[in-house]
Amino acid sequence: MKENQEAKKTEKETGQKEDEKLEEYEKLEEYGQMTLEGGGRRQKIHLLSIIGEVEGHENSPGSSKTTKYDHVLPSLAAIEDNEEVEGLLVLLNTSGGDVDAGLAIAEMIASLSVPTVSLVLGGSHSIGVPLAVSTDYSFIVPTGTMMIHPVRMSGMVIGAAQTYEYFEMIQDRILSFITEHSAIGYDQVKSLMLNTKMLTRDLGTVLVGREAVEQGLINEVGGIREALAKLHRMIGERGAGR
Repeated sequence: MKENQEAKKTEKETGQKEDEKLEEYEKLEEYGQMTLEGGGRRQKIHLLSIIGEVEGHENSPGSSKTTKYDHVLPSLAAIEDNEEVEGLLVLLNTSGGDVDAGLAIAEMIASLSVPTVSLVLGGSHSIGVPLAVSTDYSFIVPTGTMMIHPVRMSGMVIGAAQTYEYFEMIQDRILSFITEHSAIGYDQVKSLMLNTKMLTRDLGTVLVGREAVEQGLINEVGGIREALAKLHRMIGERGAGR
């Protein structure tokens, strides 16, 4: 009788673990997010991937790979409210996207109380730059790229002085956020944004791997091993300081 009860209990626990794993994989497939258990370290880290285009108030074409900010923001709020989650790892491979949506995500990440680390894989262009620097510490792989360029506007644009003032206001928001969350100066990043010598059909600058570190945008060149190791150390230091 006792053996049967223990067997049923074990079966139930196994079933619950399988359901939790299935839920995590479904979350990963739908939202690009999951929780890393931390192995023997018993540190729970939330993984957030920002892939493709950052989608704002309007839906992108169905064939486009997007990260929806209305999915990301509630998840970030849940992280802050969940005592079990001890850190956030952000993986970035984005072409940019909606400025307001990107800045909203960046501000949320920057305001989290848990340690945060970002890793640029492939590229983190346009509004992806504020997203990459929004964490406490940032990495970029040697072949990763970051593109800094002026704000672009799609659709009809009214050729009036107020329009250009509005563009400048948006650019100032982006520049201010970048300089507040990295080691690069305001004038320096503005110079990179308005560079006329690199891109044939546009203004801006592309930084590859170590160049992003040398400019002060990113903290260190490294991959997933270095990013996770740094985050685990930050979590440990935070726990020791309590």
